[in-house]
Amino acid sequence: MQQREEKQLEASLESLLSRVAHLKGSLQSFILKLENEHDRLTWPSVLDNFALLSGQLNTINKVLKNEKTPSYRSQVIIPLLLSPDRDEELVKLTEQRVPVFSHEIVPDHLRTKPDPEVEEQEKHLSAEAARIGPEVAQKQIQTLNKLCSNLLEKLNNPRDDRDSESSALRQNKPSFNPADTNALVAAVGFGKGLSKCRPPGSVPPGHPGQPMMSTGPTLQQVTIAGTTSHQPGMGGQVAQQQPGQPGKMPSNIKTNIKSASMHPYNR
Repeated sequence: MQQREEKQLEASLESLLSRVAHLKGSLQSFILKLENEHDRLTWPSVLDNFALLSGQLNTINKVLKNEKTPSYRSQVIIPLLLSPDRDEELVKLTEQRVPVFSHEIVPDHLRTKPDPEVEEQEKHLSAEAARIGPEVAQKQIQTLNKLCSNLLEKLNNPRDDRDSESSALRQNKPSFNPADTNALVAAVGFGKGLSKCRPPGSVPPGHPGQPMMSTGPTLQQVTIAGTTSHQPGMGGQVAQQQPGQPGKMPSNIKTNIKSASMHPYNR
């Protein structure tokens, strides 16, 4: 009976080790792809690798939960020989991860309970959970479930949410400023808001309010020295040249010059 159980245990361990080896090979292959072929990897191929790893892990769990598989929890591993020297066979079995089987390494590799620090953290969390009342705990559970449900909805429908958000932004946020558009139309169509000051020389010849350039002599102001106080109507300033008649002297200026030359004081 005992030999039969030992054989069954060895067979289950061999099967489990082979499946773990397959999982290990898949992990190594995926890591190599990520390190050396990351620029050529596509998202579907990454999903395929994750699906392969997930399937292998599920297979191992099914093997462990199978009724024919002996309970590994009831098996005890006892170190029969501890040595601080390097063991080449152990290095080969562990793929150079464990070079020696000494007193320092055995507690970590054969540990069946968490580390003391982890145990203290678990005790602290358990004490905090015990202090919370049932009603408060139920409210926190409901809040957490609500948050998880909202997060799952967003993860399941990301594309719909993005499309709706983008369409809402396009509808609510205009791409132009109506005030600037109206001001531009008023300035181009009616000259509203434009500056009335023009630099010198910008007005074409003949424009009202600007002196005209002409080739002939012009007379804009005539002053007869010594006659302004004796000749009424002559004045010290004569009217400016009329626009539109370049080089032609007005008739009133000719009359004033003629009368001034005939005056007795100018002879």
